[in-house]
Amino acid sequence: MTLRVGMIGAGVMGADHIRNLSGSVSGAEVTFVADLDAGRAAAAAPPNARITTDPTELINSSDVDAVVVASHDSTHAGLVLECFEAMTPVLCEKPLAPTLLESLEVVQAEADILAATGARLLSMGFMRRFDPGYVALREAVQSRSQGEPLLVHCVSRNSSAGPGSSSESAITNSAIHELDIIPWLLGSPITEVSWQAGRSSQYSSGDLKDPAVMLLRTADGALATLELFLNARYGYTTRCEVISEQGTVALPEPAALALQEDGLSRTGIPADWRPRFADAYRLQLQAWVSALNHGEPAPLATAEDGLRASQVAQAMIRSLHGDGAFTKVIY
Repeated sequence: MTLRVGMIGAGVMGADHIRNLSGSVSGAEVTFVADLDAGRAAAAAPPNARITTDPTELINSSDVDAVVVASHDSTHAGLVLECFEAMTPVLCEKPLAPTLLESLEVVQAEADILAATGARLLSMGFMRRFDPGYVALREAVQSRSQGEPLLVHCVSRNSSAGPGSSSESAITNSAIHELDIIPWLLGSPITEVSWQAGRSSQYSSGDLKDPAVMLLRTADGALATLELFLNARYGYTTRCEVISEQGTVALPEPAALALQEDGLSRTGIPADWRPRFADAYRLQLQAWVSALNHGEPAPLATAEDGLRASQVAQAMIRSLHGDGAFTKVIY
């Protein structure tokens, strides 16, 4: 069976998904690509795929069985709702939406479809749930072989912030991964959060205070820290360590080429997230395609997972504007 996939968004993320679906994922074919930039769509599309600047045309095309939304965050909710109207399965990149109101609208719309038809159409692209390192970390934590988890330390650093980044978008677009993965690791929801920032990097601009440190407390009493640094300059880094009563467990360092020359020993650091999470993206897409081809529920994050991450993000934004005070998450 071959799932005919339409890709909305042909930027860095969309083009990477197209490469995976065309070369690394079995049972799928990219048949249609939509992007506001027709040249970018043509450059990313496979040879026989149609291209358009109108995502609505793609969603309603008879050449498409399922849709991946990898366009700008601000378009996610509207495009997902269009897929619902067409009764087309959709994989939406994080976040579900940049605002809580939009996320609630999407979740309610899918709940109505589920009640009427029994079908779930939306899968969320929280790909870290498929990363082998995070999967092993979760298994170790949930086994409680080291006792109860007490602290979680997360680090997320990018080489440079995207155009127009702000402290709010840093939460809804970048920190959103940890807002999903921390409760997934611990099996306990986040109940309150605090946002803190000190001196900003000279490379930070506009409304972005960078780096920032976020504190998150879960319902079972564990405390998590997240250092988010979008302008770290040197490359891309993701770390996570869980400290329990009788030991610690941490993500393994990804394999990197080790060089020794001119009296120095050094290893490479990726420029962005794609090399680090290549396996996670491939495994997530394969799980989604295989489930749809077999008429089974997709084992990805759900609309409700996307909503919960948005609810935590909104609490974090309230803390940001409230001088860093601990702020309760409203579910």
